[in-house]
Amino acid sequence: MIAQTSMVRTTSLLLVKLRAFYLATGLAGGLLNPYMSTIFVESGWNRNDVGIIMSISSFLIIFAQLMWGRIADRYRLTRTILLLSLAVPAAVALLYPVASMPVLVAAYFVVILFTSPQAPISDAYAVAAARAAGSSYGTIRSFQSVGNALGGYLAGMLVATYAPHTLVWPFFAFGCLGVAVVLAFPKETEVAFTGRSFLSGIGDLLRDMKVVLFLIACLLINQTLTAFNTYFVVVFQMSGGSYEQSGLALMIAALSNVPSMFLASRVIGKLGMERTMMLAAAAYVLRWAIQYVLPIPSVMVGVQALQGLSFGLFYVAAVEYVGSLVSRDLQATGQSVFNVVFVGAAGIAGNLTNGFLLEAGGPAAMNLACMVSAACGAMLLLVIVKRSGTSSRTQSRLNA
Repeated sequence: MIAQTSMVRTTSLLLVKLRAFYLATGLAGGLLNPYMSTIFVESGWNRNDVGIIMSISSFLIIFAQLMWGRIADRYRLTRTILLLSLAVPAAVALLYPVASMPVLVAAYFVVILFTSPQAPISDAYAVAAARAAGSSYGTIRSFQSVGNALGGYLAGMLVATYAPHTLVWPFFAFGCLGVAVVLAFPKETEVAFTGRSFLSGIGDLLRDMKVVLFLIACLLINQTLTAFNTYFVVVFQMSGGSYEQSGLALMIAALSNVPSMFLASRVIGKLGMERTMMLAAAAYVLRWAIQYVLPIPSVMVGVQALQGLSFGLFYVAAVEYVGSLVSRDLQATGQSVFNVVFVGAAGIAGNLTNGFLLEAGGPAAMNLACMVSAACGAMLLLVIVKRSGTSSRTQSRLNA
């Protein structure tokens, strides 16, 4: 009885630490990431060049996430990798204000290389911890959205008075806060185990046609999110908006994720993971359709409330969906493969395509393309839902 009580307390304390970790990473990311394209533009790069730089960084993300995921699963170094994912970017980002284009780009690539494992490895950790505690991943991940909201709003206030590159100083402070939290994590996690080979695990995953369709849908849907993450501040200014308003829009987008992620487990329980993702994809389509029809700053601010119903709901369902598909000894690898597509490949496609469309046809062309891409992703998810329904009915007949 005493041992069981002690285990419950330990698990509960770990959940608190994980929420603090997500809050710190949300503050850091929400503060600086949306303004990186602005920093590049103000350093002399045009918008098309920024798209190319962001796309190159996406190639780095693909390489880094697979590499870090394999290391985490094989050598049980989850805590060490999370420490590096916070400490190195916090220190290297201090080079952003240096008045040199090569230094800025090199520093940005180093930050990307070390930040990239943060999401898949922490997600694998959080999913396992939530299941062990009888909690849900969404109630943990939502704290990152709170951090994103506060960080985005703070950044908007700061860049209204100071140059965008000064954001590296609070970014450094929040990075140090995250490091302090990770140092309090257990030295070994319940996620990392030495098991089957890395390539064998990925091969088994990709032989499932449902998984392949899911990853293609993720690519089509999340490439549209680069139009928000990379270009929103730039597009917002092109439409006549101010830095203060952009900070408010970023805060609304991030805060809308909080109720969605808290309630995601209930929605998934009623609809299932596949249907929940399809609902979220429909919200993506609506979001881009509104911005295409009404490219007005006030509307662009208000429509960000759909971020929670689109990204927030989709991401939680997708992470749990991947967790259900992958064996216990390859959880970090499985989440890395998902992020390679959801962040890496989608980042390459989105940054190149949306940067070109923004330069060639303006916000209208970009918003229309995003609407069509999200609609195609939603249709693929509909195919998955139908295949799952057919499989379930077939299995029921066999059991009978």
